[in-house]
Amino acid sequence: MSAEYSPYDPPASDPSLQGTMDVLARHLEGIQFPLRFRFRVLTFVPKMDVFDAVGRPVLHARQRFFRLREQVEIFTDASQRERLAEIRADRIIDWSARYRFTDGQGGEIGAMGRRGWRSLWRANYEVFNPGDASPDFRISEENPMAKVMDGLFGGVPLLGVLTVWLFHPRYAAVRSSGAPALRLSKRPAFWEGRFDIEQQGPLSPREVMNLLLSFIMLVLLERRRG
Repeated sequence: MSAEYSPYDPPASDPSLQGTMDVLARHLEGIQFPLRFRFRVLTFVPKMDVFDAVGRPVLHARQRFFRLREQVEIFTDASQRERLAEIRADRIIDWSARYRFTDGQGGEIGAMGRRGWRSLWRANYEVFNPGDASPDFRISEENPMAKVMDGLFGGVPLLGVLTVWLFHPRYAAVRSSGAPALRLSKRPAFWEGRFDIEQQGPLSPREVMNLLLSFIMLVLLERRRG
């Protein structure tokens, strides 16, 4: 790591995190794709739930309000009895911010960064595994016009009903080699956001969790952009 701070410095590598990875692996063991992602927007605190194909809870997320820096808490399910992970921004303003993912004991899971200028039209994010200086995954918007049309007409009576069924933004996560990993696709729904997460390539439990947390943060950020 260079002496000069950079928001894109990789998370610190720590060999003691093997136990952390085992906890994540046990939690994700047996989940079946595609995953169903529900984003409830008509609540005071935005909440998100991820279920697998047979309805098993994968995680429950809630955004912490009244924080100078972005913070999202991740639980194993909606009961919120067991905290699984946390997302924290490294700065107050999210332009090119780095979002770090840690487990319930503070161990590194990974991180996500957005290059501001590159994301003005088509959303582009970089995802890092702990200890890696270059991104392991890139998440890019496959059909940016769908988001534009959804944002323009989504709040218009009658027209808004049509956008629910016509415009479905999609975000593809690929490895640095270009091999596909996961895809997030918006689905028709009223009064909430619904997404499918499809697996398109082999992934370790750590990589699955890293990308799921990245998709959660992506949905929060892209919702603000319209």
